[in-house]
Amino acid sequence: MKKFLYLMLVVMVAACSSIDCPVNNVVETRYAIMDSEGVELELPDTLNVWSTTAEGKDTLIYNSGIGTKKFALPISYSHPEDILIFSFSNTFVVDTLAIRVQVLDTVWVKKDDYPNFESVDCKSVFFHNLTDVRYTHNYIDSIVIKNPSVTYDPETVHFNFYPKTDL
Repeated sequence: MKKFLYLMLVVMVAACSSIDCPVNNVVETRYAIMDSEGVELELPDTLNVWSTTAEGKDTLIYNSGIGTKKFALPISYSHPEDILIFSFSNTFVVDTLAIRVQVLDTVWVKKDDYPNFESVDCKSVFFHNLTDVRYTHNYIDSIVIKNPSVTYDPETVHFNFYPKTDL
């Protein structure tokens, strides 16, 4: 009986996979909002971000970020360039009249995609290497690539985002 128990233990240990799939397996870009001195800044306006799906439909990917210091956006694995529409809005009250102001900027993020394979037991994902970023300058002063390697790491900031200060 002891031999049978030892044999069962060996079979059970051998049957387990030696590769653990990562718990955090979301691949997304992270933005940090900074002032001109390089200090983290809280965005005073409401932020919404839209993108285009693989089917060509617009979709909201970031909704109503208020008082935002950092935010994360999903990244496509089927387009060599992602097109993002940033909407900044705020409401001002002037003599009991509420005025809503909305400013739009378009951001183009070029990247190279490469598959990441860990195990047949794990979900397949694509990692990315950011190669270029372009943007309009209505609200955005500049966006700088800080770290071009987009992986699972939830702490890595990929872009420093600098809003205009004269708005």
